[in-house]
Amino acid sequence: MSFVLGVTGSIATGKSTVVNVFKNHQIPVVDGDVVAREVVEPGTEGLAAVVEKFGEDILLAEGGLDRKKLGDLVFSQPDERLKLNETIKPFIRKEILRQIEELKKKSPLVIADIPLLYEAHYEKELDAVAVVYVSPRIQLERLMKRNNYTENEAFNRINSQWSIDEKKQKADIVFDNRGTIEETKQQVEDWLKKQNFIS
Repeated sequence: MSFVLGVTGSIATGKSTVVNVFKNHQIPVVDGDVVAREVVEPGTEGLAAVVEKFGEDILLAEGGLDRKKLGDLVFSQPDERLKLNETIKPFIRKEILRQIEELKKKSPLVIADIPLLYEAHYEKELDAVAVVYVSPRIQLERLMKRNNYTENEAFNRINSQWSIDEKKQKADIVFDNRGTIEETKQQVEDWLKKQNFIS
């Protein structure tokens, strides 16, 4: 029986740090961000659906999605963001679940790295959910520093997701990323050992 662990957090809470520990142990990862990009590649049903909703203005000259243009549009207007999410959600879900099923055949542990895991209700499809946690203050500071955002831009991005405290309360496992990267990695290693996925 394969165990499927969902890993989530919020923007700039350090989810990649945690996911990389699993990758370093050759544990397969389904990456929700990669899937979200793949389902709107040129020629996909997903891209056709997005163009149908938002018009051809959101395309680049060569036919790909103009992510910056679309991003600016949806982050400044919650209704538009909702419309985008509703449009591509079914394509993303179908592909994530397909990949999970494939990997379950090959590995005793599969990681589903899904940024909007709770928002899109994936928890029902998984055996457990781990949340990568930092305090909202640290989250804001890291995001401003990482992406060169103003405080307002960072707030808008953070507020487009559930709060990290809300996710922490729902989690089966919490990886606390308020300390050093080494401390965070150690928490993941400890969990893997405890579950007998590594020795």
